[in-house]
Amino acid sequence: MCLSSLKQSGLPRTLSTTFSADSMGKLLSGFHTPTLSTRLRYLVIAVFSLTLGIWLHGTLASVFAIHYLAFEAPEAPIPNQHVSPATLYDAIIVGGGPSGLSALSGLARMRRNVLMIDSGTYRNDPTRRMHDILGFDGVPPAYFRHIARAQIAHYNTATMVNGTVTAISPVSATLDRDEDDSSSFPTDPTYPTYPTLFSVVAHLDLPSQKLENQTLYARKIILATGLRDILPSTPGVAEAWGKGIFWCPWCDGHEYAHQPLGILAPLPKVPGLVREIHTLNGDMVAFVNGTDTPEQRAQAEAEHPGWAAYLASRNISVENRPVARLVRLGGDEEAFKDEEWRQFDMLGLPSVAHRDRFRVEFSGDGDGYVERAAFLANFPTEQASPVGPDMGVELVGGRMEVNNKEGLLTNVPGVYAVGDANSDNVTNIPHALFSGKRAAVFLHMALEEENEENEKRPNVMRSVEKMGLESTQGLVKRHEKLDVRDVWHLMNGEPESPLYAR
Repeated sequence: MCLSSLKQSGLPRTLSTTFSADSMGKLLSGFHTPTLSTRLRYLVIAVFSLTLGIWLHGTLASVFAIHYLAFEAPEAPIPNQHVSPATLYDAIIVGGGPSGLSALSGLARMRRNVLMIDSGTYRNDPTRRMHDILGFDGVPPAYFRHIARAQIAHYNTATMVNGTVTAISPVSATLDRDEDDSSSFPTDPTYPTYPTLFSVVAHLDLPSQKLENQTLYARKIILATGLRDILPSTPGVAEAWGKGIFWCPWCDGHEYAHQPLGILAPLPKVPGLVREIHTLNGDMVAFVNGTDTPEQRAQAEAEHPGWAAYLASRNISVENRPVARLVRLGGDEEAFKDEEWRQFDMLGLPSVAHRDRFRVEFSGDGDGYVERAAFLANFPTEQASPVGPDMGVELVGGRMEVNNKEGLLTNVPGVYAVGDANSDNVTNIPHALFSGKRAAVFLHMALEEENEENEKRPNVMRSVEKMGLESTQGLVKRHEKLDVRDVWHLMNGEPESPLYAR
C-alpha cells in the first residue's frame, strides 16, 4: 500500500503521533534511552494499533504495533559505560558509525574485552533515511544506531562511551626482555605474534563526569573514523547536503527516480556518474561549473573514451555556467506535514519518493535558471579524524591503506582501518558492516595466536604488570605449571568480572 492510498484510507487521526524524523533523531542520538513517558505513550499507541489492526484484518496499523513490540517494548539494557584506565583492553575501536558498531559486535560475541569511543559525528547524519540495508531499509540513521547499541549492550564485555580520541601511540617498545631472550621483535605487520600495545588519549563524556586527556591501553586498535565531505562554499549546497544533494546512487537515488536530476561534478567525472544512475533518471543536466575546457575535455576522453557521444546518446546536457547558488523551492519538510503521513512514515516503509525542488542560479553574463528535483554530487573528501595519520598510518588517495588479506590491517602493526576511511574505496553501509566484521575476525584470531606465543615470553606478562594494567586475557607465565582447571580459573576471572562465565 503506497503512502497516497494510506492518506486516503481515512484511518482515525488518533493513530498519529507528534514524532517527526528530527525529533526521533534527537531522542535516539548518543547513548540515551527513551524516557518512561515516551515508552508509555508508545505502549498506548501500540495496543490501540494492534486492536485496530485485528479489527481491520491485518492492515498496517498492526504492523506498527508489531514494530513497537519488537523494538521498543523490551527494556533496552543500559550500555556498559564504565571505563577503567587500569584495564588492558583487547581492542579499542575509534568511531561509532556502522563499521565501528559492526566491529564491536563481532568482538563482543567472542567475549573480547573491547571499548568503543564514539565522537557522535557521522558522515550519513544529514540524510533523512538509510537504504539498501536489509531489515533496516528506510529508517533514519539515528534509529539504526540506537537499535545496534541496544543489542550490543546485551554483551557484557563490550563498553560504549561518548568521547573524542586525540592521540594513539604504540608502547610496545617499552617491553622488557629477559637477558636470555635475544629474539628480535619484527615490525612486519603480517607477523602475527608481535605483542602490540597502544596508549589511547581521549576526552570522555561519561554519564557522571567528563574526563579530559584520559589515557587508556589496548592490545589492538580499530580505526572506524570515517570520512568528511568537503562541500563547496556555493550558497545552498551545505543546507541541502543529504536532503536533496547526495553522492551515493544506491543509498539515495531510488527516492528520486523519474524526477529531473542535476549532476554537480567536474566534467571528467560526469560520464561515470551518468553510468551509475541512468537507469533511475532520464532527465539529467550536468552542472560542471566552468570545467568544460579543452584540458578537461582531454582528461574526460582519456578516462572515458567516447564520453561526448555517450552523453549525447543519453540526452545529457552540459551546463558550463558557474553556479552562483542553489535555492530550495520545496522539500519533504513541507510535503509531509500531515500527521497521518508522519505516522505511516514511522512504519519504516523502505522507499518513499522525496519531494525536494531546487532552482539553480548562475553567475556571470546572461539570465535564466534551471530547476531540478535533486543532485548527484562528486565532492572531494578527507579523513574525519587525524589520529590514524598522526600515529603513522599511511594514506593512499587520502584513505588509510589497508591489507585486505590481513583483515584490513594497516602498515602499523596491530592497527586496523574499517569503513569509509580505508583504502578499499567502497563507501556504503552494507560494506561498512562487512569491513567491521572482517577486521574483528582477523583481530580476534591474531590475539589468540599472540596469547599462545606470549605464554613462551615471560617478559610480556611482566611488562604488563609493570605498567599496572590488568590483562583480561590471563597471559600464562612460562615458568608456571598449571593444570587445565587452574588455567580455566585464571582465564575465567572473578564472579563480578565481566568475563566471568557461570
